[in-house]
Amino acid sequence: QMQLVESGGGSVQAGGSLRLSCVVSGYTSDPYWMAWFRQDPGNQREFIAGIHSSGDRTYYADSVKGRFTISQDNAKNILYLQMDSLMPGDTAMYYCAARYGTDFHLEWSWYFSWGQGTQVTVSS
Repeated sequence: QMQLVESGGGSVQAGGSLRLSCVVSGYTSDPYWMAWFRQDPGNQREFIAGIHSSGDRTYYADSVKGRFTISQDNAKNILYLQMDSLMPGDTAMYYCAARYGTDFHLEWSWYFSWGQGTQVTVSS
């Protein structure tokens, strides 16, 4: 079972940047997917970006494409989310998640491991 711990959230003004990190520990077995989701009160958990353990496949939600970049450092077992050109609509709790397998899924229910979340607040 993977354990995930996020960090890097904070408060920024619109147009600013943040980089989220997710430290992965515990048992990992290729292939797997790592992903970032976000959720604000009253809404469902929303897929943001995903990356395959090989690093050769990534997916992004249309809402963040061109502004956010997902990456991973497999040697350090850290997943990143670089967030640029932040907008107030990006305000949410951000979670990293993991699932085993080769197929990509953007629905949160497919992911079995979750971190505790890190809050991102973007002011106008």
